[in-house]
Amino acid sequence: DRWEGICVCGWILVSFSFLLVLITFPISIWACVKVIREYERAVVFRLGHILSKKAKGPGIILILPCTDTFIKVDLRMVTCNIPPQEILTKDAVTTQVDGVLYYRIHSAVSAVANVTDIHSATFLLAQATLRNVLGTQTLAQLLAGREEIAHNIQTILNRATEQWGITVARVEIKDIRIPVVMQRAMGAEAEAARETRAKVVAAEGEINASKALKQASMVLAESPAGLQLRYLQTLTALAAKNNSTIVFPLPINMLVSLGQKSKGG
Repeated sequence: DRWEGICVCGWILVSFSFLLVLITFPISIWACVKVIREYERAVVFRLGHILSKKAKGPGIILILPCTDTFIKVDLRMVTCNIPPQEILTKDAVTTQVDGVLYYRIHSAVSAVANVTDIHSATFLLAQATLRNVLGTQTLAQLLAGREEIAHNIQTILNRATEQWGITVARVEIKDIRIPVVMQRAMGAEAEAARETRAKVVAAEGEINASKALKQASMVLAESPAGLQLRYLQTLTALAAKNNSTIVFPLPINMLVSLGQKSKGG
């Protein structure tokens, strides 16, 4: 695999490069030895072919003069801010939506060999995908289902960038801007809904209170003594609060019974 695709002239050039390194050693070591960091990979081209069909590193790699070139690829997570995109939703409302894209390169060879500028291609694809997906949603769906929409965008991007050696780790929708007129209309609608709910709750409270009073009146109607006790309890509560003296007449039946006893005596 190392020498796949190299013709006879290529063999001669590679042999000459090895010989040049040996003749100029140890001076050549400074030009031929490259250090690749832990988060980097090097894609080495020998006479235009990718060497061993895989990336090199991390550590020290040897680059032959005249025949070898290499490209470093950073494997760390990349954060990409998607600028506000003007979106026409499914229900014909114009909004502006921006987001954040997190991705990383998992195959350095694919990122170098398949795309001219991997970061620019991923950025433009994310913009187009964001507009296409949000254009199929209504404003209510867009406001209520951010996480689900972001997950759908991530799935679509992963399918498209797999051959580029890219893995999309996360997509976030940061802000949704709607017209001021629409904001006022939504605020008025929400206020009307709150007032309606408050009226319904108040009506339910009055109905429950009426039912409780009805049940209490039925209980007191069945027991006259209970009504008298409730009356006395109310007078006691009023006297305790206002610190006053209350005078009330005795029941007539009690006076009649006292009169009868005095005549009999």
